[in-house]
This record gives sequence, C-alpha cells and structure tokens, in this order.
Amino acid sequence: MSKMIEAAAAAFQFLSRLPIRREVPFTPEVQQRSVIFYPLVGAVIGLIVAGLGLGLSFVLPSFPAAVIVLVVWVALTGGLHLDGWMDSADALLSYRSRERMLEIMKDSRVGAMGVIACIVLLLLKTSLIMSVWELAGGTWRHEVMLLMLAPIWSRWFMVHAMYRFPMARGSEGLAALFHGLTAGKKLLAGVMAFLLTLVILGWNVIIDFSPKSWWIGAGGLIIPFIAWAAGSLTAGRMSRRLGGLTGDTYGALNELIETVILIYLVLLLSNV
Repeated sequence: MSKMIEAAAAAFQFLSRLPIRREVPFTPEVQQRSVIFYPLVGAVIGLIVAGLGLGLSFVLPSFPAAVIVLVVWVALTGGLHLDGWMDSADALLSYRSRERMLEIMKDSRVGAMGVIACIVLLLLKTSLIMSVWELAGGTWRHEVMLLMLAPIWSRWFMVHAMYRFPMARGSEGLAALFHGLTAGKKLLAGVMAFLLTLVILGWNVIIDFSPKSWWIGAGGLIIPFIAWAAGSLTAGRMSRRLGGLTGDTYGALNELIETVILIYLVLLLSNV
C-alpha cells in the first residue's frame, strides 16, 4: 500500500502543480509505477477546472470564462505539456535532420514555429471550451463529463506511448525514466481511465435519465478509441522522423489528444 501511495504522489508531483507534500524518490522504478495513476491526475485536474467553470458561469459570459478556465488548466500542469508542444513544433516543423531536431528540442529557447503553434492551440482550446459550455447549457453533469474525459484519456495515451514506441535518445533524457515500462502497468492505467470514464458517464445518466443523456453516454464511450487513434497516428509519424519519442513529444501528444477530444465532444453535443 505504501508503494502505491508513493506512486500516486509521484504522478501528481510530476504531472501537476498540486501541493502534494510527500518526499518521493525520483527513480525509474517509482516513476514507472506512477503511470498507473496518470489518468487519476487528469481526472483531478478536470474536476478542478469543471468546478471553476461552474462558478464562473454565474458571473461571466462564456468567452472570458473559457479563457480563465484554460489559464488555470495550463497552470495546474505548470505548462509542462504546453512546453513539450512548443518544443516539438519547433523541431518537427523545421524539417531538419533527426540529430538537428533532437538538438532543437533540447534548446530552452522557443522559436517562431513554437510560438505560432502555441497561439493556435490556445485559441482553438478556448473556442472549444466556450462551445462546450454553451452546448452543455452550463449544467454540472455535462461540465464534469466534458472537462474530465479529455485530460483522463490524454494522460492514458502518454502511458501507452511510453510502452509502445522506442525512446529517441535511448538512455538519455527524461523519457529514459520510463524505458522498459511493462504491459501490466499500461493495462492498469487503462483500467483506471476506463473506470473513471464509467463513473463520469454513469453519473450523467443517473442525474438526467433521458434519451439525450443516454446518447451522450454512448458517444462518450467512443473517446478511448479516438484518443488511441489520433495519438497512435501522430506518435507513429513523430517516431519515424525522430527515431522514437522524447519527453517533449509526450507533452505534445497530451495537448493534441486533449484538443481532439474537445473537438469530438463539441460535435457530439451539437448533434444530440
């Protein structure tokens, strides 16, 4: 039990800026065990963001509320994944050699392509959050579903990517901590994500036992496949160009999948 608590604390400390006051050894063994709780970290972040959005919906229009929600969303992660998105954009959109792209990712400076990619992503996410709010009608059950499922499954895919794709830098870099991740840990992370999804969708149906809620619940069950398909396609292309994945590309994949899931949810709510 103590090892699981330690692993959960490591997951929250690594992926969020939530105040988890526990000394955790930064070792490959602990970090690999912590991936089991990655979807839980996503669920907590999503719940905080949903609660904030609920409060803001009473005092602000949807656009400024969406901007504040996204700012808090990024702040809760310390910009970790957004930084990976920008570094990956700088490298992959430079169309340089593999070695040069890996060097660009190591550079702490952000280039033009990284800035452009960041602006586009934030604008798109803001518009999607605003659309979700308006289509969902500002109800608590919809906010939980819409804002929790995206960070849950984006973080699950990071675990899948660590297991499925090679490390671009071998034994170097942050990604090396997860080298040799077992199928069992990936499976447990998937079980965690699926159980959280069932709770969220089930709560939605229980609160509003209507055909609309059933359709939303059925549509929500497609999200794991969407996360896997969008992530696998992108990760495969990244891996072929870089010779594997890096810590930056894991962050970029997280941002991409969150956005794809939000797009899907807007489409789902627009058609129920």
